[in-house]
Amino acid sequence: METGVTTELYPRERVGLVREAAAKAGLGAVLLTPGPDLRYVTGYDAKELERLTCLVVPAEGEAFLVVPRLELPAAQVSPAGSLGVELVPWDETDDPYALVARRLPSGLPKVGVADRMWAVMALRFRAAMPAAEQVAAGGVLRGLRIRKSAAEVAALREAGEAIDRVHRRVPGLLAAGRTEEEVARDIADAIVAEGHSRVDFVIVGSGPNGANPHAEPTDRVIRAGEPVVVDIGGTMPSGYCSDSTRNYCVGEPPAEYLAYYAVLEEAQRASCAAVRPGTTPEAVDAAGRDVIAAAGYGEHFFHRTGHGIGLESHEDPYIVSGNLEPLEPGMAFSIEPGIYPGPHGARIEDIVVCTEDGFDPLNVTGRGLVIVG
Repeated sequence: METGVTTELYPRERVGLVREAAAKAGLGAVLLTPGPDLRYVTGYDAKELERLTCLVVPAEGEAFLVVPRLELPAAQVSPAGSLGVELVPWDETDDPYALVARRLPSGLPKVGVADRMWAVMALRFRAAMPAAEQVAAGGVLRGLRIRKSAAEVAALREAGEAIDRVHRRVPGLLAAGRTEEEVARDIADAIVAEGHSRVDFVIVGSGPNGANPHAEPTDRVIRAGEPVVVDIGGTMPSGYCSDSTRNYCVGEPPAEYLAYYAVLEEAQRASCAAVRPGTTPEAVDAAGRDVIAAAGYGEHFFHRTGHGIGLESHEDPYIVSGNLEPLEPGMAFSIEPGIYPGPHGARIEDIVVCTEDGFDPLNVTGRGLVIVG
């Protein structure tokens, strides 16, 4: 990433915002080990190791980043190295948990630990700070991460464009006689070739496997006349993720499939159209779900309509019944209704961003069924 882009994506002020949020939540400090929260605050995509790497953000005082000495060069050249945060290296014979405890005020009543912190590390911190109650720090960062900045939306748009390019390649990879696994391997190669740094998932669900929303590619041979669900995503060098589902058919599709696919397209459009500030995720979910139920396919749509996306493929907000938190500009999430009768299935997924007056789709490839061959 260019330095300017890095500064925009991972601005210096985030450390201060976490400090303020920690104080407001009544936490004496927040402890962030490698994972999406650490990357969000510092831009440092630290390795997950048995050796402790931890950003310590006290509610009062200066933040510091504890790193194994052999990882110090990586931390220095990462965006974290230009944040003005003290880097505190530790040696192999040191106890980094005691080091953190010594640098914090004694007797802190409560600390926040990263949601993705390994249990063994949380237990080591508990032993080093026995008086401090541990709570999940995710709630502290949630209010920051759930609303994307303009730079974050740009990063997600870049990810969306990259995965759209992969979907444009898919018709050339699908053919009767190929296995799901063969197609999935080619798609994975394309995900990297189109700019992702990592493949997060590849779903190639042919025939009855398309009725399993999270089907893993198998050695099943794709047959003529079978619909195929292709749900793919990866992580870009920026750290931001892509996720998009499109539907293909090798040859002429079954008539009953075409009937419910038309309903699915209408449902996906309805849920997208419902997105605007002040609307609840529950209402967005209901907009598409009602279309599917009215057409008689309600029992065949059995998952939520969407999930938030950013530095994780799945994060807040979740587009599901019962979520009454109003949408706000900058929230980014998927809209992905599905219909899965059994002999086959279909799902249409776009990533959208809530704007000041509606929504902005980050995937622009056609939502219609693509006939191959």
